[in-house]
Amino acid sequence: MSAAAALTRGHRRFKRDWLIAYLFLSPWAIGFVVFTAGPFVASLVLSFSQWDLLVPPKWVGLGNYVQIFTDDPHFAKTLFNTAYYVLFQVPGSNLIAFCLALLLNQKLRGIAIFRTLFYLPTVTSGVATAVLWMWIFNSNYGLLNIALASIGIHGPNWLFSTTWSLPALIIMSFWTVGNPMIIYLAGLQGVPQHLIEACEIDGGGWWTKIRHITIPMITPSIFYNVVMAIIGSFQVFTAAFVITNGGPAESTLFYVLYLYWTAFRDLSMGYAAGLAWILFLIILALTAVQFGLARRWVYYAGTR
Repeated sequence: MSAAAALTRGHRRFKRDWLIAYLFLSPWAIGFVVFTAGPFVASLVLSFSQWDLLVPPKWVGLGNYVQIFTDDPHFAKTLFNTAYYVLFQVPGSNLIAFCLALLLNQKLRGIAIFRTLFYLPTVTSGVATAVLWMWIFNSNYGLLNIALASIGIHGPNWLFSTTWSLPALIIMSFWTVGNPMIIYLAGLQGVPQHLIEACEIDGGGWWTKIRHITIPMITPSIFYNVVMAIIGSFQVFTAAFVITNGGPAESTLFYVLYLYWTAFRDLSMGYAAGLAWILFLIILALTAVQFGLARRWVYYAGTR
């Protein structure tokens, strides 16, 4: 076989392999264009329009955004409620998840059962979890107020109080810390044992080991969990929708719940798209800031 024929044959085989690769990738590519990239671009265009699903969209330029920032009292209220939720939910859930991971990182018989039990609420339906916590927060026969009464504390009317309804939803969110707990547990199991043993030889206690060895070594896990928690907290929806429906007096009206109302109750799809893009830019900016600050405190083994 001549060199030219061999080259031609190799070129054909190369083209065939690429064709096969593209055929295998095509289901994902089609799904991405149809269900992700397409709606993404369409929502951006729609945010500059008025559309109520009944008549064709009408181009209004920046009108939706001007109204959001200048003539929408719900925008500031929902953004404040969501920011309040994020401010307390993110550090609280990560602290609880880290403490649980420390407890579940012990070499004890049956520890896998406890890990499963603590992770189980995470895979429970959000609606089922909300219904369960409606019972727990009941002011008359709820388990939480019964427990408080046993130590002489009169529990508040959690879900019908403008003061306690939002903290109640934050407390409820701590029930599903299984995902960050697993990430922290994986990080803890990757901490070099010789560093812990060296600290013990030098007389370091448990707090010294956690502060100077464990936490620095799992900073990638902390960074990942914080980023994901902020993104998820800004999109809180199910608990408020099922339990309080934004009340009382809009004290639990979160940003995404208001976006849902605008789109599917008021049928203002263009306005809702504008709200969605503002939320996207807020989350994008916060994520970019976190990645910018990560180089100052996140330690990756093998890097300088």
